[in-house]
Amino acid sequence: MSVKREQVLIEALPYLREFYDSIMVIKIGGSIMSDREVLDTFVQDLVLLRYVGIHPVVVHGGGPEISEKMARFGKKSVFVGGLRVTDEETLEIARMVLVGNINSGLVTLIGKHGGKGIGLSGKDGQLIVARKKEPILIEGEELPIDLGWVGEVVRVNPEIIMITAGKGYIPIISPIAVDGEGNNLNVNADTAAGVIAIALGAKKLISVTDVEGVKLNPEDSNSVISSFKISDFSRLVHDKVITGGMIPKVEACVRAVEGGVQSAHIVDGRRPHALLLELFTDGGVGTMIERG
Repeated sequence: MSVKREQVLIEALPYLREFYDSIMVIKIGGSIMSDREVLDTFVQDLVLLRYVGIHPVVVHGGGPEISEKMARFGKKSVFVGGLRVTDEETLEIARMVLVGNINSGLVTLIGKHGGKGIGLSGKDGQLIVARKKEPILIEGEELPIDLGWVGEVVRVNPEIIMITAGKGYIPIISPIAVDGEGNNLNVNADTAAGVIAIALGAKKLISVTDVEGVKLNPEDSNSVISSFKISDFSRLVHDKVITGGMIPKVEACVRAVEGGVQSAHIVDGRRPHALLLELFTDGGVGTMIERG
């Protein structure tokens, strides 16, 4: 039997009441960034959240687009521990893609659907201050590997987000940070979203990506873990349930919850209106990371 429209609204009511006037940091990334139809649906959801009294703050990545642009310039993408090795040229390409293309495109889409988007980068108002990440030692390597211009967040100054969000805008943030000397640094978007969520005292951190969630079996879409506690993270990494690029994604969620965010979620943006389903239905979708 089909669910009546009024039942859907009644199910959403307690969540609408709970989340009213709260801040939610939403990280978007993966291949959904290059799927116009999926991106359009995501932006519709964002605008709806704003109109029901929630303050969405978006942090976006752009890994596939950066890799594609690098390939056009004859450069090969290299990742270590899920992080992109970033030399001077790669940093300039990342800035071009993140700030010039993706950020402005999202702001335009928000306007198309009746919202007010405003584009920011970590450099604006010294929103994200970072330092160059130290070389990291990888299992099987004799010497630490220098990641180049990859940033490690030192502090977040959320004032510019609070001002713009408080005026009804949806802030769209590119994870290009600045250090004390004025140098640009490429910060992992998941990491940036996590620290911003903590600084804002966000209710939730939601990572919208192109995977169903954390899966016990990477090849089985039916093996998604619906929820786990932050104390389980180390075990899941050790057991290789969480690997590769999922490590910084889930680690950012764990740190956000440790830092005071109520819960963090990983949802599949390819599923229509996954954001709304996760927030306003009893069953939800994807994986939730909670305290404990």
